[in-house]
Amino acid sequence: MLGQRTRVGEHEAMRKIKNEFMAHWEGLLTKTGERILVLAATNRPFDLDEAIIRRFERRIMVGLPSIENREKIFRTLLAKEKVDQNVDFAELASMTEGYTGSDLKNLCTAAAYRPVRELIKQERLKDQKRKKKEAEGKNSEGLSTKNEAGERVITLRPLNMEDLREAMNQVAASFSSEGAGLNELKQWNDLYGEGGSRKKDQLSYFL
Repeated sequence: MLGQRTRVGEHEAMRKIKNEFMAHWEGLLTKTGERILVLAATNRPFDLDEAIIRRFERRIMVGLPSIENREKIFRTLLAKEKVDQNVDFAELASMTEGYTGSDLKNLCTAAAYRPVRELIKQERLKDQKRKKKEAEGKNSEGLSTKNEAGERVITLRPLNMEDLREAMNQVAASFSSEGAGLNELKQWNDLYGEGGSRKKDQLSYFL
């Protein structure tokens, strides 16, 4: 919708819709005491139409999280999880250089599955033992405890550092800090972002 109008193959009707949309955006009015904030995010700003770029008065590049921010992200993601005392958030932050916020979320999710898989395996072994003892006519003793009503109580062990280290083998950084994609974003930011100057030479991929 907000892509360049000079794009090859774009239908004339779509171009008219964009023009109409931007015309209304330019004359956007608010009531007394009320304000309208237009906020957008994209990882491909170089695909935006020039007129759209002009309508966003502030253009701020959000890069990969720093080591301090990665530690804060880990603490936030795992705040509601049962975490072992040996989990070192500072060490996790240093181990995940180049990870995006989304990568860190996927990493925590992958780590959280390990205790679940272990519990499932234990429960299966327990059921096998119970069936075997029942077949032998003996009383069975489960691996998990039971409450006063006789119901099985299942408790997950806390998440530990080993879980998170193993999860790193499954979830790698999806965005290279030195890759072409990030370099393009940095160049775009130098040209159009805050502090950028549009008097600089145009970049080849914008032509």
